Amino acid sequence: MNRQDLIDAIAEDTEASKAATTRFLDSLITIVQNEVAKGGAVKLTGFGTFEKAAVAARTGRNPKTGAPIKIPSTHKPKFTPGATFKDLVKD
Repeated sequence: MNRQDLIDAIAEDTEASKAATTRFLDSLITIVQNEVAKGGAVKLTGFGTFEKAAVAARTGRNPKTGAPIKIPSTHKPKFTPGATFKDLVKD
């Protein structure tokens, strides 16, 4: 399912226009991205939690020379599925 398929499904399920659904989805994505980027978490009970996760510094290797390279610490987005979502997928 891609973005347009999701918009179509939400519009049909809620009987809202596709334009309104597109605005809603765009707003939802922007709000989640901004909150996670600030270090906050977005918790949707039954679905899951979006949050910012730290990635520790580590040593990598140059594939050509094999020389060690220091890779600095960084952050990445993280999604943890909720119990209801996990159970649905498990079956």
